[in-house]
Amino acid sequence: MQSCESSGDSADDPLSRGLRRRGQPRVVVIGAGLAGLAAAKALLEQGFTDVTVLEASSRIGGRVQSVKLGHATFELGATWIHGSHGNPIYHLAEANGLLEETTDGERSVGRISLYSKNGVACYLTNHGRRIPKDVVEEFSDLYNEVYNLTQEFFRHDKPVNAESQNSVGVFTREEVRNRIRDDPDDPEATKRLKLAMIQQYLKVESCESSSHSMDEVSLSAFGEWTEIPGAHHIIPSGFMQVVELLAEGIPAHVIQLGKPVRCIHWDQASARPRGPEIEPRGEGDHNHDTGEGGQAGEEPPGSRWDEEEQWPVVVECEDCELIPADHVIVTVSLGVLKRQYTSFFRPGLPTEKVAAIHRLGIGTTDKIFLEFEEPFWGPECNSLQFVWEDEAESRTLTYPPELWYRKICGFDVLYPPERYGHVLSGWICGEEALVMEKCDDEAVAEICTEMLRQFTGNPNIPKPRRILRSAWGSNPYFRGSYSYTQVGSSGADVEKLAKPLPYTESSKTAHGSSTKQQPGHLFSSKCPEQPLDANRGSVKPMQVLFSGEATHRKYYSTTHGALLSGQREAARLIEMYRDLFQQGT
Repeated sequence: MQSCESSGDSADDPLSRGLRRRGQPRVVVIGAGLAGLAAAKALLEQGFTDVTVLEASSRIGGRVQSVKLGHATFELGATWIHGSHGNPIYHLAEANGLLEETTDGERSVGRISLYSKNGVACYLTNHGRRIPKDVVEEFSDLYNEVYNLTQEFFRHDKPVNAESQNSVGVFTREEVRNRIRDDPDDPEATKRLKLAMIQQYLKVESCESSSHSMDEVSLSAFGEWTEIPGAHHIIPSGFMQVVELLAEGIPAHVIQLGKPVRCIHWDQASARPRGPEIEPRGEGDHNHDTGEGGQAGEEPPGSRWDEEEQWPVVVECEDCELIPADHVIVTVSLGVLKRQYTSFFRPGLPTEKVAAIHRLGIGTTDKIFLEFEEPFWGPECNSLQFVWEDEAESRTLTYPPELWYRKICGFDVLYPPERYGHVLSGWICGEEALVMEKCDDEAVAEICTEMLRQFTGNPNIPKPRRILRSAWGSNPYFRGSYSYTQVGSSGADVEKLAKPLPYTESSKTAHGSSTKQQPGHLFSSKCPEQPLDANRGSVKPMQVLFSGEATHRKYYSTTHGALLSGQREAARLIEMYRDLFQQGT
């Protein structure tokens, strides 16, 4: 990365050239999830005054979405604060009295249900039988032994054998299967039950990893994800409380809702506009609110084109507004990048960043909440886990569309009932979750009710009186729940995804197939053309920065990973402009 230490010494330095006129760098943050809000908040607290957050949807929070029904709050997205020691989400929530401990000890017990500290998981078969507790405990111990082995390949740099196909799912399935078959003490019927339980546990793991199947998760990279020590916590009043705390100190005009971005035109160097003024930013319906910190409609500094200004980046919005900037922090999900990277950046992304986007994985994990008039489960039961006995020999977690419901691994009991009522929370992931998202509520409620009747052996279970479910996969602003290291990827790909643009001179030749547009062709044909001059000057570093959970090598897939990644990118810019800000004091 180019050094910024001499930024105040040269009249041609790209950092200071425009700042001499307007005094502040302009930063545009794309996305108002945890990463985007954390980045904006950090910049504002360090004296940056020209910051804008563009959010495509009608709300802040990103993949945090708390829905209040009656007196209870249900989480369609992020639910738990995973670990407490050094977790910034935990400390923010704890300082504001939002926490409730949900697990005993340093780790979750069984990694199945985190809703309740009490009770047991009830493992039920599709023949309406409950698997004996001792069989469940024996299998759980065996599975967890093998699960711990999957961590060692990365942590101890152990070679991965060809039979495992570098897949967590393949390795786990075959290792557990062989140990079950080699056990001389179990009768064949017990072995069959345990073999069927492998698939159920792998479905749970797939939901936790947000992969279609654990077969797609890299064995050699699996141990790089790092668990923060300490108990898991929920926020009874809703995870959105954390989001609101982050947004609290951000002036209202900074956050523009309903403002999707079409394209980021970067590496424009000394290009400047010739033509109509950019529309003022910070108007009416696009503002976060009119609360504390700013007035709706208030125009932030530098909201119009300056004929003497030179901008390295221009953000083209779907409504055809063009917003010039010195830096853009991109916080969109990996799912959106996979779908839109070819059109979202001009010039195209470097080939190594494109390759990282392709190699890393993101899948869909959805929740299905079912509310019943009365509980049909016992007070000791904290979850209902579904085991299909005919899957004892199965080696796949993929089902035809009409059998999508087989991917539902089970239902957790929301606890305590005094807060939630009598509610079950079901889990489904992968391609089958996308099929579920296309079904209407009535169909999903009917199928779930039939499954519950079948597995409990109780034909009298009534239909739920209410259903609530997520749809992260089909939402165009997310295209998935969270990321994982796919077979063929590694932590190095996460680092490549996070690397700011432009690269240093030695790596700038790695642009992808898209080339720099000529003047007059910088913007989509959907918008009125506003040509730019082509006189090029010095290249400003860190024009486009990347954050979001998928860009954190140790904490991908988590809310704390998202928040820390936003703070990380803000810190890059704070360091870049440190000398310039100090000169102004």
